[in-house]
Amino acid sequence: MADLGSNWAGNYTYRAAGMHYPETIEQLQELVRNGIKIKALGSRHSFNDIADSPGDLISLERLPYEVVLDRERRTVTVSAGVKYGQICRQLAEEGFALHNMASLPHISVAGACATATHGSGVHNGNLATAVSAMELVTADGEKVLLSRDQHGEQFAGAVVGLGGLGVITKVTLDVVPAFDMRQNVYQNLPLAQLEKHFDEIVSSAYSVSLFTDWQNRRVNQIWVKQRIGDSTNTAVDLEALGATAATTHLHPLPYLSAEACTPQMGIVGQWYERLPHFRMGFTPSSGEELQTEYLVPRQHAMQAILILYSMSDIVGPELQVTEVRTIAADDLWMSPCYRQDCIGIHFTWKKNWPAVRQLLPLIEERLAPFEARPHWGKLFMMPAPQVQSLFARLPDFQQLLRSYDPQGKFRNEYLNTYIFGAN
Repeated sequence: MADLGSNWAGNYTYRAAGMHYPETIEQLQELVRNGIKIKALGSRHSFNDIADSPGDLISLERLPYEVVLDRERRTVTVSAGVKYGQICRQLAEEGFALHNMASLPHISVAGACATATHGSGVHNGNLATAVSAMELVTADGEKVLLSRDQHGEQFAGAVVGLGGLGVITKVTLDVVPAFDMRQNVYQNLPLAQLEKHFDEIVSSAYSVSLFTDWQNRRVNQIWVKQRIGDSTNTAVDLEALGATAATTHLHPLPYLSAEACTPQMGIVGQWYERLPHFRMGFTPSSGEELQTEYLVPRQHAMQAILILYSMSDIVGPELQVTEVRTIAADDLWMSPCYRQDCIGIHFTWKKNWPAVRQLLPLIEERLAPFEARPHWGKLFMMPAPQVQSLFARLPDFQQLLRSYDPQGKFRNEYLNTYIFGAN
């Protein structure tokens, strides 16, 4: 077995037999056609085995770089392996923007969309909601083009595909006119004020993030990302609620330098320089961390948050920081936000898996009444039957995967466990 290295965080080592680097679509098609078990590997930002294979892995990083803007349709078509940070400047120079970005611009477009990775904003769907078409190579080595306009419900099932339909080669994203933003950070909001004003606070800007260590009944930091000229948000006076405006640029972990973070202090900049938390030109951390995230229906947001504050004594010792964000509902079958507005409760843990592994079932048990759904690419301990029960369209998704991949060429242990229920 080849040494394929590990994921970005170094907590998972890939077990596939080998790695292929096709340089043309034709080479990719031949590899898929002749392969027995195949998976595509993106930017290695998943924390579990979702992208691993019992056979071979395929990297798309040597395929031709492609970014094609269609001004009339307001779309951009990109190579699937392209990272968000690589296309943003090009889009901005042409006067366009993406509606949303994750906290890291370092992740690949295809991988982020396939796992329903998200940014933040009460009106902003996850990154996959921008997908209007995608090209993939299916199990027989054929190229297939799926689009929102032509394939309707099937397309809604395929976008968050968890790598199970084939190897995605191109993704077409909706774009919007470019816009400017400013970002301000506030510190130490009392928990009581968050409880009273949660909806007002998270709705007060284009994107709002709450950072907490669950200690001392306060929110450590609130990152408020305002879109210039946006009249749909009503600003909340966080200082009047007891928070303090930051007087210098901050990292979510205050003991770390903010050099890698996007500019704050109300300095106006382009959308791609404010929507992510971290700048593309910097490595945001050393990877010395583990990540978990649960998506909870927004109607239960404060109940879930208060429960976690009540667990501060057991969560605190293993935690670096937690981020709470909002994500708008969508119609994508395997999205955790399928037909429900959600909050994402994202834990960045110290790199101590034995301890975190003990903690996760306790958190999952306490969040279970709210039907908390795990992020597909993060660490969780939830039993497969419980995960499956949370996705109403799972039977349709199973059927879709079988129709595209009848022999299970793109299946792996992860899909067998959480989608098909096999041990």
